[in-house]
Amino acid sequence: MAILVLTQAEVEELLDMEGCIEAMSGILESLARGELFQPLRTIAFPPGEKSGIGLMPSHRSGAQAAYALKTICLFPDNPTRGLDAHQGTVTLFSGETGEVRALMNASAITAIRTAAVSAVATRLLARDDASELAIVGAGVQGRSHIEAMRAIRPWKRIRVASRTPASARALAEETGAQAVESVEEAITGADVIVTATNSSEPVLSHEWLKTGAHVNAVGSSVKSARELDTATMVAGSLFVDRRESTLNEAGDYLMPAAEGAIGPDHIKAEIGEILIGTHPGRTSPDELTVFKSLGLAVEDLAAAEHVLRRAEAEGVGTVVPL
Repeated sequence: MAILVLTQAEVEELLDMEGCIEAMSGILESLARGELFQPLRTIAFPPGEKSGIGLMPSHRSGAQAAYALKTICLFPDNPTRGLDAHQGTVTLFSGETGEVRALMNASAITAIRTAAVSAVATRLLARDDASELAIVGAGVQGRSHIEAMRAIRPWKRIRVASRTPASARALAEETGAQAVESVEEAITGADVIVTATNSSEPVLSHEWLKTGAHVNAVGSSVKSARELDTATMVAGSLFVDRRESTLNEAGDYLMPAAEGAIGPDHIKAEIGEILIGTHPGRTSPDELTVFKSLGLAVEDLAAAEHVLRRAEAEGVGTVVPL
């Protein structure tokens, strides 16, 4: 058996944002139609460690059957080292024989497909006249989200805020955005907000939000951390990538739920349900919409297959006997 190995640089070259956005839209539709199998991810944090390891399996049956497994290590302090907080691999397996087809860098896939899903949600939920974007967090996801948001519409202004002002200035200079001194300054007047931080406590206050804003909450993916305050979660129409994942893994949902502020019926729909037409999404220009992103294993499957198709067509990667 031989497998194709793809590096971070190769994945970044092959996983184009526009193509990834369409791949994410397609896989979320398939998920909503019940065509995929995805158990809850397994995340283990050793006692006394801030770092952890996660396993994210998925499967698609039918004529294009496939398995995928993302193995990811979570190191929250990595941005201080100049590294992505997510490190690992995505493995694609044949759905017919179980043979390994490809092994590729997970950091690049996670960065691009996460922002692509936010772009899908924003395309569906933001007001048609949205023109000002706020990015909270100047790391890997902040950078990818600027690219993804520019792929779906033009923006008159993009403001970036970070707990490390130098990082906000560097990202703004790199992308042509505007660095501001505070999160409040970034969010005030913004039509679309992306929170992409490593914070375990809310970085956004409901009182800063413009009427009719749309929020993509991206940074927190564990029970013990959240980026949005309870008032925002209560006031917002909540949309998610997967109900089961939200109810079991999302601190942004679970903490207000523990306070008795919201419950499972607060979730309006999954993004895939809007895509297939079983939920309308935004229903009013004044509505505050919130998309809670956790990141799904089926998104890794779709992204990895997109990368593999392009790699095989363009002769990119290294074939290794296994």
